[in-house]
Amino acid sequence: MNESAVWLLIDDDEAFLHILQRSLARQDIESVTTTSGSMALTALSDHRIRYCVLDLNLAGESGLQLLPRLLERRPELQILVLTGYGSIATAVEAMRRGATNYLCKPVTVSQLLKGFEALEAPPGLREEPPSVEEMEWEHIQRVLNEHEGNISATARALNMHRRTLQRKLQKHSRWRN
Repeated sequence: MNESAVWLLIDDDEAFLHILQRSLARQDIESVTTTSGSMALTALSDHRIRYCVLDLNLAGESGLQLLPRLLERRPELQILVLTGYGSIATAVEAMRRGATNYLCKPVTVSQLLKGFEALEAPPGLREEPPSVEEMEWEHIQRVLNEHEGNISATARALNMHRRTLQRKLQKHSRWRN
């Protein structure tokens, strides 16, 4: 791994970003932090970024939707997707869209470094089954991805009022942080 390259850290949790950036600095790894997709795309143009740590949920914005856009701008970019709620469905989708690896939070810097190495084992999925709320969230995310982030189309597909879906997305974003 080329540590001289800059890492791009994308997460809507600024405290997590700050801690991760400091931890990487202790390993002599320079990093740039962003809290949104648009900021991340700008950072790709401004820095020699080779590695990216991407949160799956960016305050209502989908990391899975952002992933191919990042790779379109920088095809050689190595992207490690992080999530607070790992599932096989989102792991498969992240890998299908070009992620190098997929890990569940919380993670250590050593886990991140290993996450960019060649994969010899399945992604770091948790052992206990997800709760009903987590399964609902994963289903909403899957349908949202199928509809390319379109909230109205997703609400129709879920047979749910648009406002209800927006409340669930906002509630989950606040609850996760």
